[in-house]
Amino acid sequence: QPPAFGFLFDIDGVLVRGSQVIPAARDAFRALSDGGGQLRVPVVFLTNAGNCLRKAKAEELSHALGLQVSPEQVILSHSPLRLFSEFHQKCVLVAGQGPVEENARNLGFKHVVTIEALRKAFPLLDMVDQTRRPKELPPPTTDFPTIEGVILFGEPVRWETSLQLIIDVLLSNGNPGAELEDIPYPHLPVLACNMDLLWMAEAKMPSRFGHGTFLLCLENIYKKVTGRELKYEALIGKPSTVTYRYAEYLIKQQAEKQGWKSPIRRLYAIGDNPMSDIYGANLYNSYLKSAQQNDVQAGVKRSPLATSAQTENQPEQREDCNISMESCESILVCTGVYRHNAEAPGNPEECVTETVFHGHRDFCFDPSLVEASYIVQDVNDAVQLAFKKENWS
Repeated sequence: QPPAFGFLFDIDGVLVRGSQVIPAARDAFRALSDGGGQLRVPVVFLTNAGNCLRKAKAEELSHALGLQVSPEQVILSHSPLRLFSEFHQKCVLVAGQGPVEENARNLGFKHVVTIEALRKAFPLLDMVDQTRRPKELPPPTTDFPTIEGVILFGEPVRWETSLQLIIDVLLSNGNPGAELEDIPYPHLPVLACNMDLLWMAEAKMPSRFGHGTFLLCLENIYKKVTGRELKYEALIGKPSTVTYRYAEYLIKQQAEKQGWKSPIRRLYAIGDNPMSDIYGANLYNSYLKSAQQNDVQAGVKRSPLATSAQTENQPEQREDCNISMESCESILVCTGVYRHNAEAPGNPEECVTETVFHGHRDFCFDPSLVEASYIVQDVNDAVQLAFKKENWS
């Protein structure tokens, strides 16, 4: 029987803790696979990590889970940037760590400037670390391109350098070597990936700083200096709706590739972070319900991934446009950022309600959005719960 559902798996805190595989993850994927090691249900790994290549993350997951994971099953925080083609021809400054330049080019960006390249071109800008200050006045840089946008992939290694140079670029309208005159506002477009304030690794302390913490610093510095709010052209990664729309698209692609004729109607999003995994899944579920209501009111059924132009002009889209996703249910596990009430270790349902909003400032705090549809101990329990709901064995 072809599956009518698919899974969206967070990685850190659900499948692994740092470099260590969570034992329940291998149990879950044994249940998801057939005798030949092939997945019986479409799966997407949806992570806010972005400091590696998609291919490398797929290889890492293959080794951890004991099955073949393809890059097409992995969505990093920045993967949806390939949809933002209007910025691909602009000269953009990219910040983060890992292969940021290669990632940017793989996503379609043609003119990429890294923080390190900018620092080398304008060494007088980076003055916090005294050991890196130039000993002599360097000659002026004259042939450096004007920066037209800023792409924030993830938390950098040297926060002070990235914070300083990004602010310089915004204040100078992309010409940090020029003298500052009027501060431009609105400023250059800023696209940011991964809003997680915290994430879970092997450390005993609850959580490590994520890119959301870096964004918090950047926003407050910009406002302190200019008196105005830093604005984002786009916020990408969980809990952004565009990320879940992209995940739905990949889930449907997998089903088509496998020849499963039954439409995928339900998604189960499994995560450990209420402020990104659960909030994002619930927000997308609300989006799906709203889209269904709008379709009923309009008297049509349209895929939330297809625009009216695609419906009219691309025959291969028409069948898909008559099939809409019904729901995206959130399942919270207690092996990562979120921990259930220590006084009730045998009953994860008695979890303490989140009282501090760790989400990004541009996402309103709606308590209902951080309440998971289901709370279980680990990812294997989550998979078994979905199987039971789907009457799947």
